[in-house]
Amino acid sequence: MAGDEWHGGQITTRAHCVLAPNPGSMTLDGTNTWVLIEPGSTEAVVIDPGPLDEGHLKRVCRVVADAGARVTETILTHGHHDHAEAAPRFAELTGSRIRALGRGHDDLGDGDVVTTGGLELRVVATPGHTSDSLSFALPSDHALLTGDTVLGRGTTVVAHPDGELAAYLSSLERIAELTGNGEVTGILPGHGPALGDAAAVVAFYRTHRQERLEQVRQALADGAAQEADPVEGVLTRVYADVPQEVWPAARLSIRAQLDYLGVSWS
Repeated sequence: MAGDEWHGGQITTRAHCVLAPNPGSMTLDGTNTWVLIEPGSTEAVVIDPGPLDEGHLKRVCRVVADAGARVTETILTHGHHDHAEAAPRFAELTGSRIRALGRGHDDLGDGDVVTTGGLELRVVATPGHTSDSLSFALPSDHALLTGDTVLGRGTTVVAHPDGELAAYLSSLERIAELTGNGEVTGILPGHGPALGDAAAVVAFYRTHRQERLEQVRQALADGAAQEADPVEGVLTRVYADVPQEVWPAARLSIRAQLDYLGVSWS
């Protein structure tokens, strides 16, 4: 399912990805807007309409129209602008309702089941990247739409202070349980290519987080804890090989790690 370049398209029987034109160091190829339609249905669910870009929204509407469907549900994985900014405009264009957790849309919770046109989505609460992060299991395709909780490339920022590392580790454990019992075999992420070996991806994420924590502990022992700003001390020791354009995001994850370890910073 994955490749060197990601352009979206029809990924599973029920899931079509429309790639938003907002590539960048944090958004990878751009935001993935997911159109979900049960075969033969005239009703569609759209997950994460993305940034407010009229051309992108028209492309999403065209995919739905070409399938002979209409959008009945606009659903958000979380409230970051690159996923959610266009939601009010898209709901206006399509006459659909917006559903999410938090930010004035507290109408989805863990274990809820969204059904429309024969399509079934199960809500899986996966906080950590943000406090309002949700994933959505698509049982018929054995897939999990993960937003920013698991990406198609690289790893996820724990966006402290809203994001929280203990919650994120618990969310990864929960996804691992879904992959372990065979319910989920593929990942449909919010950025980057779809991934076919969900179990391996989640195992990598969990290992990466533990390795990073050990690196942070070592950096603190090597003197970062005694510096005026332990965040910068950890950054220069642990993230020196990371491009500087993503250092602001790295600082968020470092703060989340220090908070998890009970270390204060200025």
